[in-house]
Amino acid sequence: MKDQYGRTVDYLRLSVTDLCNYRCRYCMPPEGVEKLPHSSILSLEEYVEIAAAAVGLGITKIRVTGGEPLVRRGIVELCRALRAIPGLRELCLTTNGSQLTALAAPLRDAGVDRLNISLDTLRPERYREITRTGELENVLRGIEAAERAGFENIKLNCVLLGGMNDDEIGDFVRLTAKKPWQVRFIELMPMGVCAAWPPERFLPAQEVLSRVPELRPAGRSGVAQLSRLPGAAGTVGLIEPISCAFCADCTRIRITADGKLKSCLHSDA
Repeated sequence: MKDQYGRTVDYLRLSVTDLCNYRCRYCMPPEGVEKLPHSSILSLEEYVEIAAAAVGLGITKIRVTGGEPLVRRGIVELCRALRAIPGLRELCLTTNGSQLTALAAPLRDAGVDRLNISLDTLRPERYREITRTGELENVLRGIEAAERAGFENIKLNCVLLGGMNDDEIGDFVRLTAKKPWQVRFIELMPMGVCAAWPPERFLPAQEVLSRVPELRPAGRSGVAQLSRLPGAAGTVGLIEPISCAFCADCTRIRITADGKLKSCLHSDA
């Protein structure tokens, strides 16, 4: 399946809910966002039907997202049904990690191959400040549960927030010294509630290399430029949608929770 620019589309991001148990400051206002009518949200059966049609057209990788996908009722059963689609090579899930203590093992048993876990700070007070409703300890226990369940190559997604969490860059990088994780620093995009934030909030991902000069190039993984500390078990990834747009290499499409097909997350079409 190719788009009008000749890019091969083989990656589907499937948003299974618009709901989230967090109110992250760069994502939504304190009161949250208006919920979609329940009647407009796709059923589990509709997700499987859409996914199967997509795989039939050449999709080989599906990433389950939200909102926060683990608040969706029936999420484990949905993942099991998705994994059973013939021809699907990889099933991944992105989560804030708050529900993983209970769900990591069931998700692994259901066939989820990999997890991306959002984690913007390693400090409990700051975590509550950024998420407004979250507790860091829940996420740390969730990561441990994911490891016990057999998840390998866990990716931690850290959105770079100038003046808010950039003083922790070194702490995040050091996580990779003994853990086979990929810690990924993601540039904040001026969208939604943070579009009016001051310029100093928006840091280029290359700032990570300036702060930790001992990092060495380690290739690429998808859209991430990889680096590694000498002798480290894991890697550091830089994702640069602003300073180094990767649109030319994009291979993904998205289905929204109300069943709309989007060729780009940042487009209204």
